[in-house]
Amino acid sequence: MKEYDFVVIGGGSGGYAAARTASSLELSTAVIEGGGEVGGLCILRGCMPSKTLIESGNRYRTLRHAGEFGLIAEKIGFDGGGIIARKRRLIAEFADYRKEQLEGGRFDFIRGRAEFLDPHCLRIRTDQGTEQLVSLKSGCIATGSVINRPPVPGIELCMTSDELLELAEIPSSAIVLGGGPVALEMAHYLESLGSKVTILQRNTRLLSGSDRDVADSLAEAFRRRGMTVTCGTSLISITGQPSGRMRVAYRHGDQEGVVKADIVFNALGRRPNLEGLGLEKAGVSLKGPAICTSPEQRTTAAHLFAAGDCCGPYEVVHVAIMQGETAAKNAAALLRGGEMTLMDYRLKLFACFTEPQMASCGMTEEEALGSGLSILTATYPFADHGKSIVKGETDGFVKLIADAADGRILGGAVVGPEGSELIHEIVVAMAFNATAGQLSLVPHYHPTLSEIWTYPAEEIAEKITTKER
Repeated sequence: MKEYDFVVIGGGSGGYAAARTASSLELSTAVIEGGGEVGGLCILRGCMPSKTLIESGNRYRTLRHAGEFGLIAEKIGFDGGGIIARKRRLIAEFADYRKEQLEGGRFDFIRGRAEFLDPHCLRIRTDQGTEQLVSLKSGCIATGSVINRPPVPGIELCMTSDELLELAEIPSSAIVLGGGPVALEMAHYLESLGSKVTILQRNTRLLSGSDRDVADSLAEAFRRRGMTVTCGTSLISITGQPSGRMRVAYRHGDQEGVVKADIVFNALGRRPNLEGLGLEKAGVSLKGPAICTSPEQRTTAAHLFAAGDCCGPYEVVHVAIMQGETAAKNAAALLRGGEMTLMDYRLKLFACFTEPQMASCGMTEEEALGSGLSILTATYPFADHGKSIVKGETDGFVKLIADAADGRILGGAVVGPEGSELIHEIVVAMAFNATAGQLSLVPHYHPTLSEIWTYPAEEIAEKITTKER
């Protein structure tokens, strides 16, 4: 039985980051990957394949609106099989590169499913039926997540994201269950290629972690595109019909409604992938469905850490990478003695690749007020911004949240063109603890989308100056 300083369970983004960091710190390291494919959710069935499809959808949507710009695009169409073929080719390249990284020799890479026998021993079962035991001084659980199927009659009839990402024949109509990023991105993709889309969301707003004004702006933009968006619903049942169409019954307030479409897409979230790990034998406790972790990414077993979707609290790739790196650094500190590193979510970053895009960083207005902070907020619409008018993309606005005492930027949000890129200006400003006044003084080229941030920054700075007078 081979002993390692650090063993990672899971070879996705968080797991690879943990193993790479541990190896650089000269810990003897192994990665155990039990999935049928190597690469992790982001590469195989998440970020990269969805954004590849969305890119095709975006370009087709541009052709649909060519006349607005005085252009003629006749007899346009798309090849669904070609879209999927491009996606498969790119994802295979991404996955092959990740496989090369995992098999590159910096650490041991073991294919098989891991199960704790006790806090320091793992049994690994391969698909070929063989077993081996591994001893670990410390470790990181980074097993990701799986699709959630809530107890709704007929939910098994719904298409999942795994299936939708392979869909070569675009349906004429689709019902999307959920209002999170996966739901909205795929709704955007399907509508871009001509589907009539209906979105049913349980929460009273889309993107439930965002401010109400941000969520409502995106919902209204979707409605202007012709999508039906209904929030505050509860599902009753999902049934198939002899015609091949699907039927969803739901409640909205004190009314019941029915909507029919060619497909129903289950985008009701994911849950941690923890089945069969034997966490109870390792002394690892859960908080709800996820692994309970401290700010050091430490589990309730002092020598074991966790990273990524299996522990949360934010299921996004860059956070999983940060958590994996933190876990490895703290494992080294634990084994050798030293101060542990804490996760810092102050620069919490989020993006949704819809049209318009939505992105945010730091605190929302509601979070800031809930924390008892005295804040100032300011917004500015893209409909009054030169570059967005030229681009013909005028939905949405930008928003800044700042400390009322000194103008220090606490958060920002954007609904609008290239929002996923624009938000990084606020992330950088926050990283250097900049104030709204300092941001307003930074030169911005005209005409650009990014100069829109100067307007809310100037407004907040003026409010503080007026108050000081």
